[in-house]
Amino acid sequence: MSDPKGEAVYSVPKSELRCPECSETRFIKDYENAEIVCIHCGFVIEEKMKDTGPEWRAFDGEQRAKRTRVGAPLTYTIHDKGLSTMIDWRNRDTYGKKISPTQRAQLYRLKKWQRRLRVSNATERNLAFALSELSKMCSFLNLPKNILETASVIYRRAVQKRLIRGRSIQGITAAAMYMACRQCGAARTLDEIAETCFINKKEIGRSYRFMVRELKVFVPPSTPSYYISRFSNQLGLAGTAESIAMRILNVAKSMHLTSGRGPVGMAAATTYIASVLVNQRRTQREIAEQANVTEVTIRNRYRELIEGLEILVKV
Repeated sequence: MSDPKGEAVYSVPKSELRCPECSETRFIKDYENAEIVCIHCGFVIEEKMKDTGPEWRAFDGEQRAKRTRVGAPLTYTIHDKGLSTMIDWRNRDTYGKKISPTQRAQLYRLKKWQRRLRVSNATERNLAFALSELSKMCSFLNLPKNILETASVIYRRAVQKRLIRGRSIQGITAAAMYMACRQCGAARTLDEIAETCFINKKEIGRSYRFMVRELKVFVPPSTPSYYISRFSNQLGLAGTAESIAMRILNVAKSMHLTSGRGPVGMAAATTYIASVLVNQRRTQREIAEQANVTEVTIRNRYRELIEGLEILVKV
């Protein structure tokens, strides 16, 4: 209930609070002046109220969960989702003073049991090892945190559906990372992921296809546009070259010149053409080293694009 001015009107039980002037039990909360005012006579019952609510606004449940200040947010990158506590490894108290040998022995036992309780069964041990491997791969590949979170969720779903049995943890984690990169639009190839975890590329591809089939998730196809900006940055090309490469790629898509071709090779060839057109020529060997493809692949894609789009390139 509210009055015409917009202040909240509320009533309290007779035994709790009454107006000392007129014994009224209905009051108005004036939020602008931080006062409680009697609705009948206008007597100020209480002033300088303290707002115990949050200082932020939330319009849905997700915003409310993110903006709460009750500890670190939940994360799927830790096997217990970050809900457990950690005991510091330094043998000092809160003031920085060294503790006695007796307290040190007690603290050592607490640390030991803390480690055991955090990982209590085989599933948690599996998750702890796999999620640490995902974190290592993500840091080595310089991937953002959202991809790590996505890969962790994918691996957790695989564990829940018992897809890990009979397969290596490294292979499933690599497949989950590759799937997360594809879903989030990050330009990472199977070769790069295979180099980070020292696993055969065929094994990662086999695990990836198995997980896509069993988890029934949609993974968008990899497109050359994912790799053009990456190659341009690695080669130090200007923004003009990147935009020209994107325009060449879009025209080639409309003419169906990219169908049946590898996205990495097409991106490398369009980047090479753009570098020549803007007079920032890079050799095919330099681009091949960045794209992890052969020079023959770049030359073949280059020849197809030049002939199909009728581009005049000065040699």
